[in-house]
Amino acid sequence: MITGFPNDFLWGAATAANQVEGGYNEGGKGLSSFDVVPYYEPENRKNLKVLTSDLTVEDFRKNKIGGAKGNFPKRRGSDFYHQYKEDIKLFGELGLKVYRLSISWARIFPDGLSAEPNKEGLEFYKNVFSECKKYGMEPLVTMSHYEIPVDIVDQLNGWESKETIYHFVRYANVILNEFKNDVTYWIIFNELNMTVFSPYTGAGILQERIVSKNIETAKYKAIHHQFLAAANVTSIARSISPKFKIGCMIARLENYAATCRPEDQFSALLDDQLNCFFLDVSVRGKYPGYMTRFFAEHDIEFEITEEEKRLLASNTSDFISFSFYNTYVAKYDDTGTRVSGNLVDSEPNPYVKTTEWNWPIDPLGFRITLNRLYDKYQVPLFVAENGLGANDKLEESGSVHDTYRIEYLREHIAAMKEAVKDGVEIFGYTVWTAIDLVSCGTNEMSKRYGFIYVDADNYGNGSYNRFKKDSFAWYQKVIKSNGEIL
Repeated sequence: MITGFPNDFLWGAATAANQVEGGYNEGGKGLSSFDVVPYYEPENRKNLKVLTSDLTVEDFRKNKIGGAKGNFPKRRGSDFYHQYKEDIKLFGELGLKVYRLSISWARIFPDGLSAEPNKEGLEFYKNVFSECKKYGMEPLVTMSHYEIPVDIVDQLNGWESKETIYHFVRYANVILNEFKNDVTYWIIFNELNMTVFSPYTGAGILQERIVSKNIETAKYKAIHHQFLAAANVTSIARSISPKFKIGCMIARLENYAATCRPEDQFSALLDDQLNCFFLDVSVRGKYPGYMTRFFAEHDIEFEITEEEKRLLASNTSDFISFSFYNTYVAKYDDTGTRVSGNLVDSEPNPYVKTTEWNWPIDPLGFRITLNRLYDKYQVPLFVAENGLGANDKLEESGSVHDTYRIEYLREHIAAMKEAVKDGVEIFGYTVWTAIDLVSCGTNEMSKRYGFIYVDADNYGNGSYNRFKKDSFAWYQKVIKSNGEIL
């Protein structure tokens, strides 16, 4: 019987370039899609999770041309661009075996369209990987973590255009060759299913600019183009190095039926199918039959050629990675009462606690999803994101007492350990996040996830100095004990 984590388990933590780096106009970098999304005061937020769904062409162009005017938190990030050596040294002290990070497409190809890469951008990431190696950290790299050059948004409407495949594959080819001796594990797209909920975030689509028959078609056409890009990149990667491991990723939306009522059970099934559809294509290499009906009933039309089917079938993912924050409740008819969560709202679940952002906390649901995904796909799993966002307080002494984060992580790691005992093959776990950064959905610094506190607020005020939270020392012990001390 398996009693614990394997000795080579990759304990780690994660960040994303558009949320942590800053240096938006340095080192030859071009503007990324989130560099033009401003901070919204809470009273002006229409939707806390998918603010960018309502980004107008007028606002996009104004923010693109307007340079540094306005408050754009992701242009600042956590100043990793200037402090990466100090930060990675802290990650090494934390004991990370793996550091999940992303490469900014616009730092390598500033406009996304030019033929030649930016040498300063390549040098920056080369230096980052060199620092990781110094502290014995395996980098796991996401090629596209909500990062798309603004000129591709402006000229092609992001991934709605098939031409974007060509530009992305050129970018991927460059970084695969450039870093073939530095990186083994790659995730091509972060949370592929995000496009369904926020087409700008996931695919750089401005809804006013769509050329498809409707927005639903534009979304799924963009997703199809990302599938094709991923298959092409996987093929290239395998020709470059046999050691590469290529993964797909979704935001896992594990759900429960609200009741035993058959209609509620069927609603839960449909929700799960639409979540797993992305894995069906990425891991099994073909569109599942249920999507044929879904496309017909939602007036979604786009071409899938026989050649494209062969491409998808021949270039499937080596592993599944996913983010897990909470579970959801599915119901045939909404009650009108809703609770928030990652990507979508849900029926309330009276059996679980919630965070201060009202996200359900469900570690047993984590174990359930690990078992379900492995039972269904039988490929190794990597937990790319799991963590707690909170309004941490920096004390005058420089300490941060985040016992609530320790408790959340303790319960989820314990659940993951049980899944390993269940026979689930999990080879790594990266907490979201290694260090405080700008929140994806709300564009704020005040919603903090990291083991390391960054002294900065939503407006760029602060020293940007680093302070270890109580969770830093706790996770350090977890890693040293290989998950035995929880």
